[in-house]
Amino acid sequence: MAKSAYYITTAIDYTNAAPHIGHAYEKVLADVIARYHRHCGREVFFLTGVDQHGQKVQQTAARQGTEPLPHVKRITALFLDLWKQLDIAYDGWIETTDEHHKTVVRDLLQRLHDDGQIYKKCHRGHYSVRQEQFVTDRDRETDGSFGEQWGEVVEFEEDNYYFRLSDHVEWLRDYLERTGDVIFPGFRKADVLNALAASEGTDLCISRPKDRLDWGIELPFDPDYVTFVWFDALTNYISGAGYRRELHTDADLKLPDFDRLWPADAHVIGKDILVPAHAIYWMIMLHAAGFTDQQMPKFLVHGWWNIRGEKMSKTTGNIVDPVQLAQRYTTDGLRYYLMRDIVSGRDADFDESRLSMLYQTELANEVGNLLNRTLNMAGRYRGGVVTAATGFDDDLNASLRAAVESCQRAYHAHMEGHELHAALEQVRAVTGAANRFAEQAAPWKLAKDDTQAARLDSVLHHLAETLVHVAAWLQPFMPGSCGRMLDQLNAAALVPGLRDLVWGLLPDGHQLGKPDPLFPRLQLEDESAGA
Repeated sequence: MAKSAYYITTAIDYTNAAPHIGHAYEKVLADVIARYHRHCGREVFFLTGVDQHGQKVQQTAARQGTEPLPHVKRITALFLDLWKQLDIAYDGWIETTDEHHKTVVRDLLQRLHDDGQIYKKCHRGHYSVRQEQFVTDRDRETDGSFGEQWGEVVEFEEDNYYFRLSDHVEWLRDYLERTGDVIFPGFRKADVLNALAASEGTDLCISRPKDRLDWGIELPFDPDYVTFVWFDALTNYISGAGYRRELHTDADLKLPDFDRLWPADAHVIGKDILVPAHAIYWMIMLHAAGFTDQQMPKFLVHGWWNIRGEKMSKTTGNIVDPVQLAQRYTTDGLRYYLMRDIVSGRDADFDESRLSMLYQTELANEVGNLLNRTLNMAGRYRGGVVTAATGFDDDLNASLRAAVESCQRAYHAHMEGHELHAALEQVRAVTGAANRFAEQAAPWKLAKDDTQAARLDSVLHHLAETLVHVAAWLQPFMPGSCGRMLDQLNAAALVPGLRDLVWGLLPDGHQLGKPDPLFPRLQLEDESAGA
């Protein structure tokens, strides 16, 4: 069966620490894109999940006096609670301790081993305890030391299994050089090509002996070893999408049709795990397993949220809790800020004062107030009924319609190009135009003059119609608020797919609903302190 669905997947989250704003941003980004394509009428499958294996998990659980499984289940619950809080509508959920995932991993390992792609050797070298991997002289700083990112580095000698990564480097280089849209933003491709040049002749260690790590998936061809993160965590992107589902005998296990989904249309990851994990290891793993060039995923690589230019980290103590922010500024207020204030693929500085300002100006004052004013005026002057008043038109009306039609074109171009911040700027331009339209048309004055009845009808209709478009455009970003917005406009059933939005959604004589504030006034700490 040919691919027919839009498949978006995010990096799975490592369950050894609680989630932070960076995790929230990545999932909201993917969720907005998934919702956009659903509202455009496409079948969408959005996969996310958690990576639960590894040495650090085993060590943390031991320090806490518990076993790894209950430890990761506790952390997993924090992620699940956050995704619910942030209204993340994923279609598939994967945990690397799931039996169907482990079955796919073991099958992939066995087939590659049988094909001569995996071999065993003894290696002596420097080992990063923090990163759980061997490091080489290429990883040293100019003074000969290993950088802070590697943590404690010790000399180590150990037998392990290796994947013949070096056999496929030339293929990957050629593929990247002749394929234009595999990585967004495009400048990230240079990072991958540079890393490939440095990895010549290097194979990938993919195992750990059980006497050092037993919290992992056992190698099918050697029970004394477990597979390391690469063939475990990375494989989730296909196991969670139904790859090799014929291996599973559990009749209650419902897996998607892999052929309808793969390859991934948007593989959403942070810039720190593009190289080498995803763009090199994962792509070569797929190639070695028989995936064709046409079956390679596309990567959407996002930047970091920093604090005053510094990356957030537990070490520096500048972690931002998304749960508290969502409670303070509402779920949709936080979602809007995260998409509004960062350019896709670039870094941004988190600024709570900016979040507060955007909530109060662009959401409460511009969108929320426009909705309340329109519904109140329509209710006061026309009993809540809007009439198209086709017998009246002027340049002011035409200007507002032109703004809506221009936004429709630009909005889709930006959304398809992963420029979500730019799409929001286009929508904001329309709300600004509508607010200016209301001030210039002054329906409160028109209502006092019976000779202006047709113009008043036209103004109210233009305002309500524009608000329906705005709600539809913003719905992928703020599903809860925009759903309520459409309910107040009594227009949810009138909105077609996003691609089919045209002026004239509201029929003549349409009955609007009652206003109910979408974005309540913030109770900020400094206000409550002075109360």
